[in-house]
Amino acid sequence: MLVPAGMARSEPATRPGLAWTYDGGRPALLERALPLIDFIEVMPDAVSQMEGNRAVLDEVKVAELEAIAPRAAIIIHGIGLSIGSAEGWSARYLGLLDELVPRLHPRWHSEHLGYVSVGGDYLGTMLTMPRTEEALDLLVERVQAIQGRFGIPFLLENIVRILPDYPAEYSEAAFLNELTTRTGCGLLLDVYNLQCDVRNNGFDLDSFLEELDIGQVQEIHVAGGVEHRGFQLDIHSTRVAPSTVALAERVIAAAGSVRAVTFELLDEAVESVGEDGIVAELALLRERLVEGATAL
Repeated sequence: MLVPAGMARSEPATRPGLAWTYDGGRPALLERALPLIDFIEVMPDAVSQMEGNRAVLDEVKVAELEAIAPRAAIIIHGIGLSIGSAEGWSARYLGLLDELVPRLHPRWHSEHLGYVSVGGDYLGTMLTMPRTEEALDLLVERVQAIQGRFGIPFLLENIVRILPDYPAEYSEAAFLNELTTRTGCGLLLDVYNLQCDVRNNGFDLDSFLEELDIGQVQEIHVAGGVEHRGFQLDIHSTRVAPSTVALAERVIAAAGSVRAVTFELLDEAVESVGEDGIVAELALLRERLVEGATAL
């Protein structure tokens, strides 16, 4: 596969593994999936519930994940940390990580680069960070704190923009480059999110990939979604489009650093996609993005 001009090509040091998000409670599907995957991606939000004002782990689901560990490595992917909230991130969410990390021994953990609460109120969605020096200073301090707290690699994921940009001091790629340079964290590049931004906001994908320090990309997310009233939604409800697979191939070929490609599918979408569809998708992604990585 050709790497576009401006993107340096690196041969993968090791081919990426295939990961799949699993919320627990589907043992028959899990048994079919495990021969095809190398990692299970776990969301703390999906293996916990609220009891009063406390977030409590679901012991049945966590025990299932502990049993999986010898057959597939665990990686943790967070939603509710709200690392970019000006008033501070979620202490309750950090408490969940404090319990999960020593039990599941994840290879790394990741979080969305954005915020889900303002003034203590939950927004019901996730918003992107302003690309300013002030925001960078806040993020650097928090990334360094979380790296010191857990002592395992930490990645940040690009999210879909749903509101117009705040006046920026950095381009999208330069902001990520500066963040990784100052902290040593890695990047989780969600290529479907990039496609949503291209569709919804006229995002210049080629310029972004040319400017990005793509060697910092350690994980890729692939997913499928739907269009609603002309807006491409970041909702993981379908199999992956061929264009998304092709973009993932392009990033793997350029980066040479990708450790995992994760197929994201909401638990609520399992019935609509079907177990056969999920297994077929994992097989296809393994063929194209794992076994095919050395040929890119």
